[in-house]
Amino acid sequence: MKDQITYPKNVFFLGKGGVGKSTSSALTSLKLAQNNQKTLLVSMDPAHNQSDIFERRFSEKPYAVNDYLSVIEVDTNKWVNKYLEDMQNQVKRTYSYLTAFNLEKYLDILKFSPGIEEYALLLAYQNIRQKAGDASYIIFDMPPTALTLKFLTLPDLSLIWLNNLLQLRQKILDKKEIVSRVKFGKKELETDKIKSKLLQQIQLYEQIQSVFKDPSKTILNLVLNTDKLSFNESQLIVKKLENFHIGINNIFLNKYYNGFDISGIKSRYPDYGLQILPQNDEPLIGLNSLTGYIAKLDGFVEL
Repeated sequence: MKDQITYPKNVFFLGKGGVGKSTSSALTSLKLAQNNQKTLLVSMDPAHNQSDIFERRFSEKPYAVNDYLSVIEVDTNKWVNKYLEDMQNQVKRTYSYLTAFNLEKYLDILKFSPGIEEYALLLAYQNIRQKAGDASYIIFDMPPTALTLKFLTLPDLSLIWLNNLLQLRQKILDKKEIVSRVKFGKKELETDKIKSKLLQQIQLYEQIQSVFKDPSKTILNLVLNTDKLSFNESQLIVKKLENFHIGINNIFLNKYYNGFDISGIKSRYPDYGLQILPQNDEPLIGLNSLTGYIAKLDGFVEL
């Protein structure tokens, strides 16, 4: 019996733009590395603030900050092109007769389809998770709210469409009296390419969905500031994810200052862990600044 593959734990940092997701994810990654936990920090935000924070130039190739921490930046355009190429190839293989009607040129319109960016990020996510090696944690510094919510809820929404398409395809097969399965001895093979592809996609998104909703595999950290706007947006994020049965695990209160009343946050989110990141006199830029800040924190990071 083959050993099961053990994947690293996902840790997502999400929240309103500018609240400090990049700083929070960088600090968390460094702290895990200090605890001798192999950690991969992934910048999924097109702004790619991690290069500025660490004062290093990162790319899609893992850069070792130290023995336990590596950082990569996702090239969104690359993965958008990869997704489009895969989609075009799938359509061409499934609908090979298109070439006879000279219709394949119209496949270029796929690049204008809504949702391409989040599908591309999901493709990048799968690749990163599969190639994370011996990492215990993958820390994802996520884009601002809209794109992140689409990314996290994409498996659910895709499964709704795919299951309906599968039912429609089965009705078409039934109407045409096409035999979609044939038996060869004890084996049963699927002969309808479209139905086979739908079943394959359903299985894929069910796997991703189960990972996103399993707290033993995925941790969601919501970053907010002391201002009302970020607090209000945090409530919208929580409500949106709850509709898909995806739960937040921790609140990271960034730029906290002495005298700020945290009772409102505690009462609103009583079941979440709360990590307070006080304001710093100097910008948290560079490895020395980051490690020095971590040393001043009490009880930082309990994932």
